[in-house]
Parts: sequence; C-alpha cells; structure tokens
Amino acid sequence: MNPIEFVREQAPFHLLPDEALHQVERGLEITFYPRGSKVLARNGPKSEHLYMIRKGGARLERDGQPVLHLEEGELFGYPSLLSQDAPAFDVVAEEDLLVYRWPWAVFQKLLGYPAFAEMFTRGLAESLRLSTRAEGLGLVNVDMALPVGELVTRPPVFVPRSFTVGEAAQVMRSHQISSVLVEGEPTGILTDRDLRNRVLAAGKGPDTPLQEVMSAPAKTLPASTPLFEALSFMVRQGIHHLPLEQDGQIIGLITDTVFMRQQTKSPLYLLRRLERTRNPGDLAGYGQELSGVAESLLLGGLGASEIGRSVSALNDQLVRILLELAEERLGPPPTPYAWIVFGSEGRMEQALLTDQDNALVYQQDAPETAAYFEQLADFVVNGLIQAGFPPCPGGYMATRWRKSLSEWEQLFRHWLEAPKPQELLEAQIFFDFRAVHGELSLEPLERILAQGAEKGIFLAQLARASLQFRPPIGFFRQIKEEDGGVDIKKGGIAPIVSLARVYALEARSLAKGTVERLQAAARENKLSQDGAETLIEAFGFLMRLRLREQLVALRRGETPSNKVPLESLSPLERRHLKEAFSQVREMQEAMSHRFHTDRLG
Repeated sequence: MNPIEFVREQAPFHLLPDEALHQVERGLEITFYPRGSKVLARNGPKSEHLYMIRKGGARLERDGQPVLHLEEGELFGYPSLLSQDAPAFDVVAEEDLLVYRWPWAVFQKLLGYPAFAEMFTRGLAESLRLSTRAEGLGLVNVDMALPVGELVTRPPVFVPRSFTVGEAAQVMRSHQISSVLVEGEPTGILTDRDLRNRVLAAGKGPDTPLQEVMSAPAKTLPASTPLFEALSFMVRQGIHHLPLEQDGQIIGLITDTVFMRQQTKSPLYLLRRLERTRNPGDLAGYGQELSGVAESLLLGGLGASEIGRSVSALNDQLVRILLELAEERLGPPPTPYAWIVFGSEGRMEQALLTDQDNALVYQQDAPETAAYFEQLADFVVNGLIQAGFPPCPGGYMATRWRKSLSEWEQLFRHWLEAPKPQELLEAQIFFDFRAVHGELSLEPLERILAQGAEKGIFLAQLARASLQFRPPIGFFRQIKEEDGGVDIKKGGIAPIVSLARVYALEARSLAKGTVERLQAAARENKLSQDGAETLIEAFGFLMRLRLREQLVALRRGETPSNKVPLESLSPLERRHLKEAFSQVREMQEAMSHRFHTDRLG
C-alpha cells in the first residue's frame, strides 16, 4: 500500500475531499526513528509537524513514567502545534519507528476543513459522535433520519362520523386505500383490519354505525418525526396506519407497506408475522429474522440505542402474544398480574436475542393463584425458547421468579435496608424492571426503589457491586486481549450500565434506559454534564461495535459473543476503544471515592 492510500484510510484524513488529499500527498514526509530515540521532548522545542505512526510503536512519558502507548495509524504532535507551546510529554520510540509527518503550513491549511478540524478540537464524546457519523453506513436506499412526512404521497381521506361501516368501505374501495380517517373530535380511524376483525368476524352488517367499530383517538405523530422514531412508534403501538400532523392538521397517512418497500427487513414486517401467531410453534426462526432486522437498521445508519428500542418493542409484542395465547388456554387470570422484564430487555437495549430475564408479579396469593401462574409462566418461557430466546443460566425467569406484590415489596425493602454485597451483585438487574403486559400497577415497587437515594448504605453497596467489571487496560492504557478478543460487554458496556444505575438512583430518577439515566443524573448534578456526555457516547460506540461484530459472526454461521478481536478494528476504532475504556475506569474510580466503597465491610 502506498503512503497516501494508507493515510486516506485513517481518521480524520478520511473526512477530507480529494483536493485536500492532494495537499496531504504533496506535503507528506517520511521519517525513521530508531528504538529508544526521543521524537519530541517535554518542555523542549515546540512541535513543527503533525506525526502519524506508520510502523512500530511509541509511548508518551512524563518524568520517565509511561503515560500512553501509541500504535499504527495514531497521531501525535498536534497539541503542541495547535497551542504553539512546548510538548507536554516526551514521545519515545518503543521500537524502530516509521512515521509520516506534515509541516505546520500543511496542517494549518487542512484545519480549514471543518470536519477534519473538529477531530482535533473536540473532546472524546464529540469525537465518538463524529466517528460514528463518518462511518459511511448509507448502504440502503432509505435514510432513517429522514422526516416521515416526506413519505406522504397523497392527501388524507376523511369520512363523516355519521357514516355507516358500509359507506366507509365504499369510500375505501373507490379511493383504493386501506383506511379512512373519521371527522370529529377526537379524530378516528377505520382500517381494513377493523373491517375484518370488528365487523365481519363479529357478525356485524354494513349498516353498523361507524362509531361502534372505529378507533378513536387515532394515534398520530408530527410529520417532522424521523423515520426510525415513527417506525419504533408503530411497532410499540402495534398499528399499521399512522396519520401525520403538521400545524395542527393531519396532512397525510402512511402505512407499514411504505416501510416494507423501503426496507425488506423492516420491524413492521416482523410485527405482521408475530400477529399471525396462533401457537408457539409458529415462532420458529424469529431470532434469525430479528437479527436481519437489527442488521438492516444498523446499515440504515441507526444508533445502537434506537436499534435496541425497536428490537425491544418487537420482543415486547412477542411476549404479549404469548401471554394472550396462555390466557386463552388457561382462562382469565384469577387476580391482576404484571409480566416484567429486566436486564437489557428492561432497559430496552437488547439488539440481538440473549438469554431470558423475566418475572411475574401478581396481586393476591392463594393456592389456585400459584397454580395458574405456574402454568402461565411455563407456557410463555417455553414459547420464548421456541422463538430463540435461550433459558437464563442463572434461572432469572418467571418459572422461578414469580411472587405476589407484597412478597416483591418485602424483597425490595430487604435489598434497600439490609443490602448484602453478593445479593446486590445478583439483584441489581431487577432494578431495571419494566412491565410488558398485565393490569397490575407496579407503582409500589417504583416507590420503594425511589427511596434508595435516602439509604446511604444501599447506594454504597450498589456502587461497590457496580465495580465488579473493570475495563481491560493496563498501566500504559494498553488494551488487554483474552482468548482472542476484548470482552466489550464486561469491559465497557456493563460498567457504564452499572454507573448509570447508581447515579440515577442517587438522583431519584426511575428512568430505565442507560442514556436516560445518565441524562437524569447530569440534570440533578450527581454527574457532570461532560462526564454524562462522554459515557453516553462511549456507550453508543461500544454497543454499536459489539452489534456489528455479532452480526458478522452470524453471517459466518458462528455463535455471536461479546468479544471483539482487536485486529478487526481500524486504528481509529482502537484509539476510541482505548479512550472509552480509560474514561470508564476514571469514572469508576470517581464513584468508588464518592461512595467510599473501600471502607465497606
């Protein structure tokens, strides 16, 4: 590979247009430094060049102590160039070092390109954001950030509220549409599915008043809503027709077929498949199809958080369908209940199928109640297994974890008032609980959890439990591989999730998602704004990196894991991974100091 081909693949040079790359090529100098030589000296002459490592490695030192290891493709010398001050570190060749470099005059011209300049002037959070944006993932025809209103091709069709079902059906046929909007307050909607399910299947005739079978108010969104949010909304609501508003008026309506034309692996396509489920055996292959949806969304440019919300919404619908099938077979529940999920599904951060994390809460305890919910739990858990969800190795499933509301309240109070380290280590994922189906209110559990901020010993023990996993970096910020890869989950994702959980509870926030928790902590000054933004961007970067590698493994017919081989990463990604791990470790140390975890018995 000739020098300019190598350079143009490295960040931020990959952001430069061709005319700028001509300047890069003309100004490029190639220099060699033998092992042990000093390229730049702390408090010595200011740097005259921007340096890029082509082969070999270097380290930054201060007072003879190594601070940072630099690898192939990484840059140095620019802080001194930008400030025109002496270097803050010694830069020493760890081995024979081949570098590319550019004089200040060339670098100064390149800083005239904003995207290039931002990579040198922004912090880690913004660098990660720019890096993700610059990956060039536009591999499908649709831009998922596009306003959904741009898919509207015709004005909406309204019918009077006084119409009968037969008259509304004639309007739908004459306009060749699958739904009509119904005038009045609130606006209603009648769809072809309503005609099948609420009219024909119910034995009603064409003279049935429209108001008896329409849906009102119709679920709407602003026309300016990004496509991915509209898509996620339709999946969550289980709807196939979405009216769009602008300036207080409905300007059009889109259907799920629009999304499915735009994306062959649309979440709405899979939602339709779920709605046809009549028994758990119909769910075979769900996991594989869900992986296709996640890959399609990733290629569409969505972030890991948005993908997690869409996938979790589909999984929620799957659980609801299984519970409805169970109730059809077992009869109505003897007492109100709630099916809850926790862990990544509770936080709506599950992009691919992982093992189950679910439980049951029911209102009243009685012998017949216990027997009913035992059968219901068995049916749903086995249905999820048939859909591709493996059983939880630790047994965190409703087949084992089902209790009355009063028993759950007692358990939550025990965790808060007499927390034991090992118990909290195992129980902290329960604090991510989210109800998916059922009529039972879980407000009593939310109220108990909100009291956690008042329990200093609980927060301290939870903080200590959150420090179980540490980023795999050494003293010189070198990333340590183990068994052929770096465990992205244990080293970065899990620590950020745990940090967010503790800080959010301290802020008295009951938010479930990691990003929302960090934002809540920053609003209540439990975490600095910069710290929250850095963790949010690091979290998104790590989640996306893991998902990408897992999808690659699936395409190869391999079992996806949480490990990422370093050789599969670009120099920019390795640098960002190193920086993300370093930031997580610093935040863990700050949490340990804040809650005095070293003093706990």
